[in-house]
Amino acid sequence: MDVPRKGAKRARIIKRSIAIIAVLIAIPLITVGLNRLKPAAPNVERSSVWVDTVKRGPMLRQVRGLGTLVPEEILWIPAVQDGRVEKLQLRPGAQVNKNSIIMELSNPELALAMNDAEWQVKIAEATLADLKVKLETSQLEQRARTAQLESEFTKARLQYDRDDKLSQEGLTSELTVQLSKASAEELKKRFEIEQKRLAISGDSIEAQLASQRVQIEKLKAAYQLKKEQVEGLKIRAGTDGVLQEMTLQVGQRVTPGTILAKVAQPQKLKAELKIAETQAKDILIGQLAVIDTRNGTVDGRVSRIDPAVVNGTVTVDVRLEGKLPDGARPDLSVDGTVEIERLNEVVYVGRPVFGQANSLVTLFKLDPATKEANRMQVKLGRSSVNTIEILEGLSVGDQVILSDMSAWDAHNRIKLN
Repeated sequence: MDVPRKGAKRARIIKRSIAIIAVLIAIPLITVGLNRLKPAAPNVERSSVWVDTVKRGPMLRQVRGLGTLVPEEILWIPAVQDGRVEKLQLRPGAQVNKNSIIMELSNPELALAMNDAEWQVKIAEATLADLKVKLETSQLEQRARTAQLESEFTKARLQYDRDDKLSQEGLTSELTVQLSKASAEELKKRFEIEQKRLAISGDSIEAQLASQRVQIEKLKAAYQLKKEQVEGLKIRAGTDGVLQEMTLQVGQRVTPGTILAKVAQPQKLKAELKIAETQAKDILIGQLAVIDTRNGTVDGRVSRIDPAVVNGTVTVDVRLEGKLPDGARPDLSVDGTVEIERLNEVVYVGRPVFGQANSLVTLFKLDPATKEANRMQVKLGRSSVNTIEILEGLSVGDQVILSDMSAWDAHNRIKLN
């Protein structure tokens, strides 16, 4: 027979109450503990990121840009006259000198005008010869008249002298003497007038001949111009170099001003670099540069900076000072680096993917003890092509991830495997 124990029920109630209270206390504690736990860090392969170490020392500031080699001196050959391409003598790539004929144009109207100008010169020359004969004949007639009057005047003067002597001796009348005197004076005046006419005729002849000669010179100049225009239909290089471009075809019509060809000197090249507008502000004329032709490098100096920005870039010309590598030619793509300045004793690191000069960025800093990387804010300073100055946020020896970590923007901590 079972004997009921006193107080057993009470003991069970107390135990249950204690258990319930313990559970009620444990639940909030567990919740708080779980909330305080850090979320699990995502795993990232170390080989897939770019890690660099913060250093202190000298840093060379550089800017880089892509570009092409272009000739320093380019001669564009335009068409001076209308014409049709008759013959192509040379092709792009040919070595030329200033007298090399590149192509020949034709213009029948211009050739006809040249022939007409030539005949005009011949007609004017024939007119000059005819005028010269006529003027010389006229002058001879004038001389003959002058000589005749001189003879008549001499006779009249002698007649007057004879009559005057006879009158003094009473052998002739006074009237006869007066008539002889009047006749002699008339012929003297006529003779003097003819002498003046003869002198003037010489000046007149020279003036008329000079006028005709001027007309001939004018026609010759017009003919020479037409001749040069016809000769100009033979397009010459105009300088020593290499024929670069010539896009015209036989039979094509060209008008004045049309570019027919381009001649350049391949030994005198410069590099035209396209520098980002954010980096071009520090470039100055005379700064050193290195041009990589992908078949060798050549030193140079900045010679010109374009004042305008085109498509976010500034054109910078670099004059090449060293020997050109083999294969260097116009329009060759190159990679240029311009040296801005040398900084001494600065804290720097490799340039992050999205790191701009004088900006505030967030980078993942590695913890060697836990193999984890924590996101932290870093203040950047002056930048170069591959390096950038650290102003705040990192110390010498720190390792940071420089790769694009935009895929992990939602995490402040990652774990490297």
